[in-house]
Amino acid sequence: MFDLSGRTALVTGARTGIGRGIAAALAEAGADLVLHGHHDDLDDVEAEVRATGRRSRRWVLDLSDPSRVADAAASLPPIDILVNNAGIIRRGLALSQTPGDWNDVLAVNLDSVYFLTRAVGAGMVARGSGKVIMIASMLSFQGGLNVAGYTASKHAVTGLTRALANEWAPHGIQVNAIAPGYIATSNTDALRSDDEREAEIRARIPAGRWGRPEDLAGAAVFLASPASDYVNGHILAVDGGWLAR
Repeated sequence: MFDLSGRTALVTGARTGIGRGIAAALAEAGADLVLHGHHDDLDDVEAEVRATGRRSRRWVLDLSDPSRVADAAASLPPIDILVNNAGIIRRGLALSQTPGDWNDVLAVNLDSVYFLTRAVGAGMVARGSGKVIMIASMLSFQGGLNVAGYTASKHAVTGLTRALANEWAPHGIQVNAIAPGYIATSNTDALRSDDEREAEIRARIPAGRWGRPEDLAGAAVFLASPASDYVNGHILAVDGGWLAR
């Protein structure tokens, strides 16, 4: 039920953190991988995938230019599992952020996600099967502090997840999202280096600790596998209990 043998998964932002953890988990479950990176610095994650005996290839693309995504996707092999993980964040007060900050975040976190999913999803629709996994956030549900663009993008990702689930369910495709809690990655370095803010966040997490990329492995394999064939348009929080507090 959780076997991914014979399937090919594309994971964006696969070099480190959540993307690398999910790529490794899908490989362990039997999938071959297409590893996306902004730069061609994917040696470590590629070695991790190949150590499982699975095949991998690299797909290097700057997602900050969404107009290039569809054309670049034409070079990809048929994709059975798409994980839209790549994302950026710009921290700062809304009144002090530039239009460039806003546009950069929305271009990567929303626009490129839409155009890549549409490009890859066309093949899934034609074949009558596929799995799309969006990476949402706790800020898909809440407002956060000093991250207006990021929050807006992650709220939009949940809406896009549900909209595409409605459109593509009749074609045998499931579109779902994982909403990670506070995970120890480079995106949260600023929070974890602020002793006061770090303590506030950790105190609210019932599990009593920050998450690790490997904490998302089971959710990713579930949503990529036949086990989730009747799950569609769902936002799965993996948050140590954050939303329950």
